[in-house]
Amino acid sequence: MSACLMVGMAALGLATGAFELSWTHSVEKVEWRESWRVERGALELVEARVRGSGAGMEPGPDALLRDGWWVWNPGLVVPSLSLAASGATGAGWRLCADGQCRELATQAGDPVTLTPC
Repeated sequence: MSACLMVGMAALGLATGAFELSWTHSVEKVEWRESWRVERGALELVEARVRGSGAGMEPGPDALLRDGWWVWNPGLVVPSLSLAASGATGAGWRLCADGQCRELATQAGDPVTLTPC
């Protein structure tokens, strides 16, 4: 199922309707990954994965430890998602879809908003 995702002011076609966000947690300095899907005009968080736990990174109640990652299905649906870099990690978010990745919100400051087209 194809879909369209607005990344700030740019439209991104998604052949599968799915994308992955990853980033480094600003306090614990470990990687966090989320699998999202554009579904019926909203963004659905299909799966979350984190390589540890700690300050503000508690895995969900149904999380399982798989290959060093806590993995769970949050079941969250939102109309949009705002991403802003804290400046504490030296990086922003990585958005991957259809075999290609791009960096978002790499500098501390204004957020980048993701919304279905």
